[in-house]
Amino acid sequence: MTNNEKALKMHEEWNGKIETTAKAHVNSREDLAIAYTPGVAEPCKVIAQDPEAAYKYTMKANTVAVVSDGSAVLGLGNIGALAAMPVMEGKAVLFKEFGGVNAVPICLDTQDTEEIIKSVVNIAPAFGGINLEDISAPRCFEIETRLKELLNIPVFHDDQHGTAIVVLAGIINALKVTGKKKEDCRVVVNGAGSAGVAITKLLLTYGFPHITMCDINGIISKNSPNLNWMQQQMTEVTNLEERTGTLADALKGADIFVGVSAPNIVSKEMVASMNKDAILFAMANPVPEIMPDLAKEAGAKVVGTGRSDSRTR
Repeated sequence: MTNNEKALKMHEEWNGKIETTAKAHVNSREDLAIAYTPGVAEPCKVIAQDPEAAYKYTMKANTVAVVSDGSAVLGLGNIGALAAMPVMEGKAVLFKEFGGVNAVPICLDTQDTEEIIKSVVNIAPAFGGINLEDISAPRCFEIETRLKELLNIPVFHDDQHGTAIVVLAGIINALKVTGKKKEDCRVVVNGAGSAGVAITKLLLTYGFPHITMCDINGIISKNSPNLNWMQQQMTEVTNLEERTGTLADALKGADIFVGVSAPNIVSKEMVASMNKDAILFAMANPVPEIMPDLAKEAGAKVVGTGRSDSRTR
């Protein structure tokens, strides 16, 4: 049985990866009177007077909503809200298993920016945080920004900031392995969606001055056609030399490659054209831009993929 076959079988057996369990057990009339009516009125009255008390008396203190519209689901694209449910359930499992945080998958059957914002604002009172997931760019940038302005709870877009944090951590370790300095490294980020933009922003903030972004058409510059508003903003702080050309052109003489794009688009020859001890994080999901063994054969020093983390010294 392949892993794909096993995954389908297990999802059928689980019939959903999460469930609701009660912390308040009702074994008597007194239990019922305390957990529900009439006793439940007491915390209700306290919260009505002091909304912050919700963090003391309800699940809000340790519960987040995992919100998606199904428009950019891992490597599957725009598959819709219903088909996105297994992924959102999986993210809820990760919250609970790794962080002890309760999470509820919320898959919205709309891809209208205003409707998504309104929906999240309306459900926000029940949650201590909002985790946006698998919402396509550039809508995801506006949705996150607006929700941060409208809500008094944390709003986090996993595909942006979660990916960016992990990539930066990996690159910091890779610099230690290779002895390279961030100030000297030429970085190529392939993929100019939510993850690519967030990664680039964080690398710039950390102090990488030489970053070139690429999309399906090649190197992104101020003269590139058909850029969305966020990509246009990124041309102000990346590719300051105004280079043009293909991804292969961008990789010549580069030190670091970060891929959040498409499978098998980087060749051994492209890796060989990079500087000595090249660092590659090929994270297209589920198949990376280049397989680790090929990248190593071409001379890469540190190689990581979205499916595994393989390093050589």
